[in-house]
Amino acid sequence: MNWQQELWKQLEKTATEMEEFFNDASKAAESFAEEIGETVDDFIDRVQDVVANEIDSFVRDFIDLIDETEDNFEVSIWENFDELVEEDFMGVGFQRPTADNNPACINCAHYHGRIYDDNLLVCAMHPYGWQDDNCPDWERDKFE
Repeated sequence: MNWQQELWKQLEKTATEMEEFFNDASKAAESFAEEIGETVDDFIDRVQDVVANEIDSFVRDFIDLIDETEDNFEVSIWENFDELVEEDFMGVGFQRPTADNNPACINCAHYHGRIYDDNLLVCAMHPYGWQDDNCPDWERDKFE
C-alpha cells in the first residue's frame, strides 16, 4: 500500500469519526435542551402555583378584613348614630326639633336643623322656624 491510500483511509476514518462525534454532540445538546425545557417548565409551574396560592390567600384575607371592618363599621355607626348626627361636624352643629323647640318641624321632611355661626337654620322655607304647631309646608319625613 502506498502512503496516499493510507492518507485517504485515515481522512475517511477521521471524517466518519467526526460525523459520529457531531451526531452524538447534537443528540446530547438536544437531550440537554429538552431537560432544561422540562426543568424550566416545572419551575414556571411551581412559581405559578406559589404565586396563585399567595394571591388567593391575600385576596381571601383582604375580603375577610373588609367584611370584618364593614361589620364593625356598621355596628359602630348604628350604635353611635344619634351621637354622630348631633355631633358638631366640620363646624356645623345639629339640633333636633322638640316639643319646646320648633315643634311644628317634628318629623318634617324639610327640617334642616344645622347651626351655622351660632344661628339655627330650621329649613329653607322658614329659616327661623314656624311660630305655632301647624306649619303649612310640613311634609312627612320619608325616613321616619
